Amino acid sequence: MINNDVLRSVRYSLDLGDHHVVTLCQMADPAFEVDVDQAKAWLLREDEPGFQPMSDSALAHFLDGLILHLRGHDEGQAPRAVETRIDNNLVLKKLRVAFQLRDVDMMEIFTSIGFNVSKSELGALFRQPGHKNYRRCLDQMLRNFLKGLSLRLRG
Repeated sequence: MINNDVLRSVRYSLDLGDHHVVTLCQMADPAFEVDVDQAKAWLLREDEPGFQPMSDSALAHFLDGLILHLRGHDEGQAPRAVETRIDNNLVLKKLRVAFQLRDVDMMEIFTSIGFNVSKSELGALFRQPGHKNYRRCLDQMLRNFLKGLSLRLRG
């Protein structure tokens, strides 16, 4: 899925302003350079002038900052390194951690929009890529999850 779409969906779900997006990106790594103009360019549609594609690293910074914002920082642990490559499975995993969702919660989110997922299918999405039961999270599944999450958060 396009990183900009993930950002737009999470931003809408939480009703975040452009400054919040910048703040969340920098929470994971204060040295990460992003400004409000960059965030606005990420939030534009592909056909609008000034649109810029969001890199995997920038989305990873945003999602890690979201986790720190919603769950807090564990002082006992060293800061995690931010991923440079991100895929749909990792996006789903980071959203699950950020919103403290259990399997039941995630299945309810999928069911609320008419996209039924079994517990074993859901578990396969969170396995390591080399595992025999690993399953890739396709764009349609992530898009449906983001839509259901938005319904859950915004009512």
